[in-house]
Amino acid sequence: MDSAVAAIWVDADSCPRRIREVVARAAQRCRIPAYYLANREITLPDSEYVWLKVVPGQPEAVDMRILAEAQAGDIVVTRDIPLAAQLVERGLVVLNDRGEVFTSENVRERLSLRDFSKELRDAGLYRGSGEIHDNRATQLFANALDRELRRRA
Repeated sequence: MDSAVAAIWVDADSCPRRIREVVARAAQRCRIPAYYLANREITLPDSEYVWLKVVPGQPEAVDMRILAEAQAGDIVVTRDIPLAAQLVERGLVVLNDRGEVFTSENVRERLSLRDFSKELRDAGLYRGSGEIHDNRATQLFANALDRELRRRA
């Protein structure tokens, strides 16, 4: 059996409000801390289990803080593929805001796709998908988070 979840870490600068709310409800329900790290103040649901850590500096400062503080047994929520790859390599559970659980296999593929897309954008050949975070994506995330929390209860 997997170890119990000690904390949930959220790379909060680009995390949709709906996802921040889902994490806060899960933290309250499971009575585990949820740490939201951002370069700026953000609005969070009021809960004794929710904390905001403002990390001033470059965007990478948040990534470095999550890497330094997240421990085995924690769950991390991030869109940042390079950060996800480093966390997965350390054995942490990592989800994106659409409910995808990163594994050692799929995170390498996602990193390659990200790098290729960046090359296309840099060459002016691709603008990005412009995906909108909708109710379906929020539900997929909530289901994935609940699944990971139950698996580690």
